Amino acid sequence: MPQQRTVFYEGNEISYQLEQKPVKNLNLRIHKDCKVYVSANPEVPVNKVDEFVVSKGQYICSAQKKFGEMALYSPKPKQYVSGETFYILGKGVRLKVEQASHNTISSDGVYLNLCIKDPQDFEKKKRMVSHFLDYQCDTTFGEIMSEIYPVFQKYGVAVPVLRLRNMETRWGSCLPRKGIITLNKRLLEAPRYCIEYVVMHEFCHFIHPDHSKHFYAFLTMLMPDWKERKRILDQSATFWL
Repeated sequence: MPQQRTVFYEGNEISYQLEQKPVKNLNLRIHKDCKVYVSANPEVPVNKVDEFVVSKGQYICSAQKKFGEMALYSPKPKQYVSGETFYILGKGVRLKVEQASHNTISSDGVYLNLCIKDPQDFEKKKRMVSHFLDYQCDTTFGEIMSEIYPVFQKYGVAVPVLRLRNMETRWGSCLPRKGIITLNKRLLEAPRYCIEYVVMHEFCHFIHPDHSKHFYAFLTMLMPDWKERKRILDQSATFWL
């Protein structure tokens, strides 16, 4: 059964839930609610697990602070009423809800025009906006992947499959052996050049599956300004999310 444990790092109390199961390594996860989870092999003494958590103290405190700020400044859930702002490629578009004989949704870059038979139907409005944004994700991310792919084609990389997900802690992930790149739907809110960085990052994993110095050297060769793009993405994430 999972057990709750507490350690101290530079005067800060860190509580974490320990789950003992047949894993090779000590695994640390920090959820969006700031809770800390660790999985470890039953053969690893708990005091060693405590030492491991303390060794990650700076990272844990930093991540909890970041998640705490995100929760503090995170916008309230959408009500899908006129005047609400949605972000597409770093620019805010205002939602305009109007009653109409047919259900349609479109954007002119300034407004997100939602025409609906029943303006009070919350679930219908939510579905229409969600489907519209998913389509924008699929189209925009697909275009960027098509633009970047030729660089990797000469390395023998097959055209990867694009998958979209809502992810709490990552902008993207890659499964090189399966030829899959998964991107966070919330990336749609970021400027295009930030999305390009994430796509390039994931593509590089087809050549270097880890985050070794060779990976970063390869990424720098292909996108010399990736650090600046990442900085802008990370700094703005709290605002978008």
